[in-house]
Amino acid sequence: MKNRFGLNRLTYPIRAMIYLSALIASGVSVFIVLYIVVSGIPNLRPSLFALRYTSENASLIPALVNTLLIASLALLIAVPSGVFAALFLTEYSRQSSRFVKVVRMTAETLSGIPSIVFGLFGNLMFSRALGMGYSVLSGVLTLAIMILPLVMRTSEEAILSVPQSFREASLALGASKPYTIFKCVIPAARNGILSGILLSLGRIVGETAALIYTAGTVSGIAKGLFSSGRTLSIHMYVLMNEGLYMDKAKGVAAVLLVVVLLLDYLSEKAVKRSE
Repeated sequence: MKNRFGLNRLTYPIRAMIYLSALIASGVSVFIVLYIVVSGIPNLRPSLFALRYTSENASLIPALVNTLLIASLALLIAVPSGVFAALFLTEYSRQSSRFVKVVRMTAETLSGIPSIVFGLFGNLMFSRALGMGYSVLSGVLTLAIMILPLVMRTSEEAILSVPQSFREASLALGASKPYTIFKCVIPAARNGILSGILLSLGRIVGETAALIYTAGTVSGIAKGLFSSGRTLSIHMYVLMNEGLYMDKAKGVAAVLLVVVLLLDYLSEKAVKRSE
């Protein structure tokens, strides 16, 4: 039958296109990683890892500390808010209601907005209207708003994928609805929720535009939530923009790549352990 209708003849071109697309995507990714590693590692110097930034060493350690601080605080705000918002939309609201549809459409729209728009909003709202200035707190709040739709939508899809029989069985045994949610639904959906958190973390670590207008570009370690401080991505941007530290900027790019890969590796280990 397959030969009679020519299905095998149609399968070969489609399979070839799939293989070719996968090869191109993989090749581009490998090329970018290898280029960053090959051009960045030779430019790594001990002075680049000094505890204090100066115009001579252009140390990345203060930027690394600021990156970890800002990413942790942004996730601390966005993850609980996004997960609980997803629980409200899936467990306490009717799926056919207009409110749920509007919230989903709004979240999907916000997910596609360029990050520089969030930076402008954060600058006008937090830095100016609320008087926070260029500070870590202003950057954290901006990033939290930026990744909130992503956390909410991924968490919502993960929760919706949990079979309804889990809920019915728990309620039939006399468990309350909150107990069912936190003991049955969330554990079953934790892998999908963690995936959304990982995507959000990757976006935070590599974010530049939103933080330039909110967290600022001060080179030292932030002394508090109302102090300015640059992240690794901003640090690399500033070094390249000045034109005097191109070699060190390549080294910072290699370190940033290693940090992202390390975070992905640790997150993957956490997901496997949770399974």
